[in-house]
Amino acid sequence: MLLNEKEIPIPIISGHKELLGYISNDVNNSLTSDEIPVRFVITKTDNDNYHCELGVLSDIDESYVSQMDSIFDFHKRSFENVEKFNVVLLIPTGIGAELGGHSGDGGPVARLFSAICDNLITHPNVVNAADINELPENALYVEGSIITRLLMGTVGLQKVRSNRVLLLIDKHHDKLFHEAAINSASAARAAFGLDCPLVIKMDDKILMRSLYSKSGRAVGRIEFIEKILTVLEKYKSQYDAVALSSLIEVPGHFHEDYFNDTMAGMVNPWGGVEAMLTHTISSLMDIPSAHSPMMNSKEVLNLDVGVVDPRKSAEAVSTTYLHCVLKGLHKSPQIMKYPFEKNNSELLTISDISCLVIPYGCIGLPTLAALEQGIPVIAVKENKNRMENKIEELPFTSGKLFIVNNYLEAAGLLGAIRAGIAPETLRRPLSYTTVHDMGFFSS
Repeated sequence: MLLNEKEIPIPIISGHKELLGYISNDVNNSLTSDEIPVRFVITKTDNDNYHCELGVLSDIDESYVSQMDSIFDFHKRSFENVEKFNVVLLIPTGIGAELGGHSGDGGPVARLFSAICDNLITHPNVVNAADINELPENALYVEGSIITRLLMGTVGLQKVRSNRVLLLIDKHHDKLFHEAAINSASAARAAFGLDCPLVIKMDDKILMRSLYSKSGRAVGRIEFIEKILTVLEKYKSQYDAVALSSLIEVPGHFHEDYFNDTMAGMVNPWGGVEAMLTHTISSLMDIPSAHSPMMNSKEVLNLDVGVVDPRKSAEAVSTTYLHCVLKGLHKSPQIMKYPFEKNNSELLTISDISCLVIPYGCIGLPTLAALEQGIPVIAVKENKNRMENKIEELPFTSGKLFIVNNYLEAAGLLGAIRAGIAPETLRRPLSYTTVHDMGFFSS
């Protein structure tokens, strides 16, 4: 089983109308019968094309094909439940986001937003900081593909008190590293009460390689994913969520380059391929999942990187990068397929989503789904990244797209939306009320 990245140009459609359905059809026509998309993004929009990049799964066993829904499946919500104010915070992995593109440095934003909403739905990339994870109490730690399916209306989220977390690790040639991973699980059990029924060491490993796409996104190539799936099937009665720690192949100089100030613009090379793996695992198995990269050698562990960019410092002081994953999965919500068929007042579904916050320029399935669902979108300009799209050109309904400078401004806007206040009424000068004089109608 192979997971790889594929680039597809799709011709522009006039007015970008019904873009979700249009792109779905074009992508499906561009792939062969044995290729299944697991991740999708528009990296650039120009006068001629949407430049799309896809994580594509191939050589997949038929038994998995039959149980895996298309990432383009869509169910439109019929109403918005306004009883609670629930916000989705996305900072996509591997796009070099100025804020949230390094090592859990989106955490302060998550904490800020959690004070404004009833539930904050976010993903590992935002809060995972090696041995640190300051996930707010009212935040839901949800793998990125599951957030996409939530916004597409095909899954719901069921809160839990706790999960049984299976830890699946590579058996390292230097036992220091797989023993450190086991100690991380033990520490989580002792320090915050994690239920970790077992740790499985894999001699027969998958092969993960970090790469960069033409757009500059961190992506990758993964071979032999079926080895993980076989283990997960064998032990499926013993866990509710899976944490993964495995080796990722990168050029040797990447470790120093990443921490080097002169390479400040370097996109974290590990996150993209990690997201490709967890998207696949969560999509195929319908389980919460998250990944931490296993260190390659003692030479890498002992690199003298000095005092580094604060956004990367959590990684500079960790050996396993694993504790954040274990803490996040501890209470990650369970995934409920076809929520519109279920009568469960405790289930969080697309009808319960109040707003989506993204970095400016990011157009993927979550943004397109929000556009179709009528969910307000806040795009943050200060969070610069590698995506080259003008989100304001999409056909949003009036009052459903807000472009702000920074996350502090976004927080104020969330407060206004929650209170039902038209944002323009909070600024001065306040424009005169619009009046149209239609005159007298004659029969």
